[in-house]
Amino acid sequence: MVMNLKHSIIPACDVDEKKYEELVKATADIPGIGGYKLGFVLALSIGLPKAVEIARKYTDKPLIYDHQKAATDIPSTGQSFARVCREAGINAVILFPQAGPETERAWIDFARNEELKVIVGGLMTHKKYVRSEGGYLADEAIVEMYEIAAGLGVNDYVVPGNNPEGIRKIRAMLTREHANPVLYSPGFVTQGGRVEEAIKAAGDNFHAIVGRGIYEAPDMRKAAEELCAQLS
Repeated sequence: MVMNLKHSIIPACDVDEKKYEELVKATADIPGIGGYKLGFVLALSIGLPKAVEIARKYTDKPLIYDHQKAATDIPSTGQSFARVCREAGINAVILFPQAGPETERAWIDFARNEELKVIVGGLMTHKKYVRSEGGYLADEAIVEMYEIAAGLGVNDYVVPGNNPEGIRKIRAMLTREHANPVLYSPGFVTQGGRVEEAIKAAGDNFHAIVGRGIYEAPDMRKAAEELCAQLS
């Protein structure tokens, strides 16, 4: 289990160091904040160890690293990726295994070997992603990404928050493997998704990932509190 709450808001920290510390400091004690998603901006600019160090000054909530997108290389590189994340103090990683099933299986195994929690995604929030909408990836391949992860016992998944119908379809498929999968969704506020609608589609265990809707708000704490109020 990655999260300690059944429903929460997870700020996406796709910002520079100064804004990142301000964001964590302003929101860490809000009960509905379940954790923080760290992206490549922080990893490439200040490094994961420092990003973890900053967060730990204010919170012990889970830190999720989203490489945007991890598991898109050859299978063996997953070992180094997982080791670096674990040594930095990351709690969980998000994988989007677009490089195929062998990479997916290997990266999940490597992450678990380093005692990292695994969250797997397949469908994204933007237009022209899947083939049926003019994108590169076959629709059935997206389904397979989730199916393989479910078969390996993964119980945490990323689904698009601005696509409630997509959430329902993925959840229905996942519940054939797990009684109650845990779903995480980006795609809110600036991308059009509504937290209340996503919760209805996602079921009992749902976490909304919100970036610009919090860190670009005039008052980050107020924005986070308002989003958390939509969880009930």
